[in-house]
Amino acid sequence: MTITITAFERSPDRGRGMARDMRVRWALEEVGQPYDVRLVSFKTMKEPAHLALHPFGQIPTYEEGDLALFESGAIVFHIAERRSGLLPHDANARARAITWMFAALNTMEPPIVDREIARYLEGDETWYEQRMSAVEGRIRKRLSELSARLGTADWLDGEFSAGDLLMVTVLRRLAGSGILDEYPNLAAYITRGEARPAYQRAFDAQLAVFTAASTGG
Repeated sequence: MTITITAFERSPDRGRGMARDMRVRWALEEVGQPYDVRLVSFKTMKEPAHLALHPFGQIPTYEEGDLALFESGAIVFHIAERRSGLLPHDANARARAITWMFAALNTMEPPIVDREIARYLEGDETWYEQRMSAVEGRIRKRLSELSARLGTADWLDGEFSAGDLLMVTVLRRLAGSGILDEYPNLAAYITRGEARPAYQRAFDAQLAVFTAASTGG
């Protein structure tokens, strides 16, 4: 059965690979699974047909036969469980990889997203600088802990896994902030993720959507 995912018709990230459908595209590319993409507008995302797939009116969604999923982490987990290439066969290694998936989304991502909210929505507030300082302090604490754990290893736990896939996409949200420059091993870790052929295919596919929308194609 053909897999169909949804993505922004006009992504606010301007094709930089930050939108969360990137995670799903990358996972599908890693396991060699063809897929279709249905582009949706912000208006369409709030209409009943899309809300039936994603009750919060966001992207991505995943459809395969009579199965419909939402939440990028859950979708990546489903792909990783159903197809080889993103989770180890050894039971303990598999459990650790899944732990890193949760760590990426539950521990690392919240303060990073909080920084984005502060930047884009709260910049005019009198308390903005104080809040930003506190948020970035929380981010640095988590990055320091992650950096210490990664050390000189290529990946978080042996071979590349879905845990690395999600962690790299989360850390990339700090691009341009200068914060990652303080953690050379994490910057190199992201570069390794971005160098994977599956990542590059997913990035190019997402960028092509933005390029077409910008040129009216």
